[in-house]
Amino acid sequence: MEYSSEFKKNFATAYLAEEYERLEKETAEARASAGADADLMRMAEEDEERVRARQSAILAEIEQILAKEKEEVAKPIAVIMELRAGTGGDEATIFANDLKEMYQKYAEGRGWKVRVIDDLTLEIAGTGAYGALRYETGVHRVQRVPLTEKSGRIHTSTASIAVLPIRSKSKMQINIADIEMEFSRAGGAGGQNVNKVETAVRLIHKPTGIDVRSSSERSQLANREKAMQILVAKLEFLHEEEEAKKHAAVRKAQIGTGDRSEKIRTYNYLQDRVTDHRLKESWHNLPKLMAGNIDDIVNALLAYQAALG
Repeated sequence: MEYSSEFKKNFATAYLAEEYERLEKETAEARASAGADADLMRMAEEDEERVRARQSAILAEIEQILAKEKEEVAKPIAVIMELRAGTGGDEATIFANDLKEMYQKYAEGRGWKVRVIDDLTLEIAGTGAYGALRYETGVHRVQRVPLTEKSGRIHTSTASIAVLPIRSKSKMQINIADIEMEFSRAGGAGGQNVNKVETAVRLIHKPTGIDVRSSSERSQLANREKAMQILVAKLEFLHEEEEAKKHAAVRKAQIGTGDRSEKIRTYNYLQDRVTDHRLKESWHNLPKLMAGNIDDIVNALLAYQAALG
């Protein structure tokens, strides 16, 4: 690893970079002071060996710090599961809520921390949460007879899911001037205000139109930070989706495409069956699956992806 002046721009490595440069300057001054004096030059050369060893140790320490930072950027600390009702009217909204409850129960069964950020948005934090849930992104379709359907006609509706990793650090930089911020009171059940202070935060990213709201935290500052985390995750998701579409041939061989418009699974209540269209595999006992017991599906997806390399 070679020394770079860029190390001084990184807060975590700046002090080491300054020490490296100080030692470099100290060595140059010692050589200049020695001049033609053989004894002084020998002492300067001996001291230089010590300095070079210290500089090597500094570079190794910088490398460790940078590697840790890279790992923090890559490793999600939580995931946001954003669900949206698709085609199918009220039945689509009911189905989206059914899926939300399914994922809540699955996450709680794994010992992960679950919080409702908004009506159909979950935050799930726990070791392995992103790895397990990342392949749930896409369109989920349900085929069943709604309770309100008197003629017994089978109704088909959809819900889409986006799984957004929340990282402790992000490479994406957002221009604050591009964000419009609004504040409101956090609402409780029945439309009652549970907080007389405007703690709920809404962020609008003007270039993309992405709209984020957070009302789960107790303070305006905490909600603003949470909303910003989600906004960054959404922008990263949008970027990754666009990149995936550029490489369509590669995408067809993968299951983690990040494409929210891709139909990935059908829940058929009449046949008591869930079919994952990517794996071309089905599982039965829908009530059990909708109660959060989806380990078999998750594990099959992980095994399939591992086999793809």
